[in-house]
Amino acid sequence: MVRYVHHQLITVVEAGVAVAVTAPVIFGVRGLPRMDSAQVSTLLWFTGANAFVGLLAVSTRSSWLGGEKRDFETAVPLADPEAILPAPRESLRRSFHGGFAAIVALPSLVFGLLWDPWAIGIAVFILPERIVKGVYAIFWERRHGVLLWRGQVKEQPLGKGQFLYSSPRIATLG
Repeated sequence: MVRYVHHQLITVVEAGVAVAVTAPVIFGVRGLPRMDSAQVSTLLWFTGANAFVGLLAVSTRSSWLGGEKRDFETAVPLADPEAILPAPRESLRRSFHGGFAAIVALPSLVFGLLWDPWAIGIAVFILPERIVKGVYAIFWERRHGVLLWRGQVKEQPLGKGQFLYSSPRIATLG
């Protein structure tokens, strides 16, 4: 079990690991890239569009836009939170997946070596959506006074896209 907020915001660290691994290789082989204003404006446009898509995904109930707000509202309470929930720092550790960092680093490395050194931006492209979703979830949790959790509990099967929630007091013990 991991907190939904941790799952979304740890992506910043995972993408940072991917860039830290790929940038020295790409820049060492291809050299430092030059940037013109068209590339900067294109990069900023795609970043803004990605953040907007993330905002739509968490703020609407529409299933074809993501509908995570609906998933938040249909979250079910944990039956036995004291026995199931990890320690607060353990949720952060469980949220980091080295495999995801490798999946992000591999296309960045391949496209950076074969096409353009600025392709390391692939690793950073997913960040705006995840940051928006994480920040929205923080505000949603505070507004509703609960913590959202991702994961499966054998004793408590969930429907597709459902989350679990617990009281903030229970999760901060220990």
